[in-house]
Amino acid sequence: MVSASAIVPRMTSRQRVLAALHRKPVDRTPVCNPTSVATLELMDLVDAPFPDANRRPELMARLAATSYTELGFDTIMPVFSIIQESSAICCKIQWEQKDNWPTVRMSEPIFRTLSDVKVPRDFIKHSDAQCVIEAIRILRKEFGDEVAIIGKSMGPWSMGYHTMGVEPFLLMSLDDPDGTKRVLDLLKEMTVEYAIAQLEAGADAITLPDHATGDLVSGKYYEKYLLELHKEFAARIPGPIILHICGRTVDRMEYIAQTGMAAFHYDSKNNPQESMDIVKHRIALVGNINNPSTLYSKGPEEVRQEVYRNLDAGVDLIGPECAIPLQTAIENLKEIPRAVQDWHREHTRLD
Repeated sequence: MVSASAIVPRMTSRQRVLAALHRKPVDRTPVCNPTSVATLELMDLVDAPFPDANRRPELMARLAATSYTELGFDTIMPVFSIIQESSAICCKIQWEQKDNWPTVRMSEPIFRTLSDVKVPRDFIKHSDAQCVIEAIRILRKEFGDEVAIIGKSMGPWSMGYHTMGVEPFLLMSLDDPDGTKRVLDLLKEMTVEYAIAQLEAGADAITLPDHATGDLVSGKYYEKYLLELHKEFAARIPGPIILHICGRTVDRMEYIAQTGMAAFHYDSKNNPQESMDIVKHRIALVGNINNPSTLYSKGPEEVRQEVYRNLDAGVDLIGPECAIPLQTAIENLKEIPRAVQDWHREHTRLD
């Protein structure tokens, strides 16, 4: 990448991100968060607060655009939460207030058994599903080909948690593997349909969170339940997919690298060099600046150190590890693109 930056002509943010997702040469490493960089400060700056910015497309687009216009990232991600589809299929949602994300009330599941699992055919017409699609249209019209716009479609493992509750779904995966696979098979169609609708609205790529996290399930579980499904998504969704799984995931990165997805958005619990050594450029890595300890609690110098650690390892796209804390200081977020640019300037001189 260092040598490429000296010879690749200057790119737009959109060109840079798409090239990196296809593991092609870039003029510099893109700055990308395929989840959320919304903060309280940014909400105030553009008068687009939660919870309204999760339900009104014009506010969603306005707040999301600050990732590019105010922070200097190469991406805009208009989906700040993980609840749009869940709301659309009548999960119980706690919308919260300005200072917190909306959440699914998983203690009140809408499905209790396999026979209950049914996805409404018209879920995508629900206002909370349409909000994202319309926000993407607004952003594409406003920014054209200038910046990469990333949508989000929740994976079936995550939707299993949302619709059945975390503990019941995990117990089912232990006691009834065939039933669990059937649930995933039923829920996967929602993932595909929503992803395609966002791509058709103008998204350049899709984040696919599927929370088989290292804290809850093993790498073998990933292989057993999700590897083939994720390969299927890569084949059926006609755009780059950025898989997102929280936690320490080095035990499943070998499998993730085999999915055919464009990228893996990885957590700070994973060492950048160790992760790159596992994936061996078969899939791009995105991340993994720590949220609670660094972006929220420390300052620009510590942020810069983590950016450099990722760049030194050859990580393809740099950004926070996940949706950032809403109280994160804007200066810490602005430090990410500054550090990326400085690192490339320093390494170009060394060449």
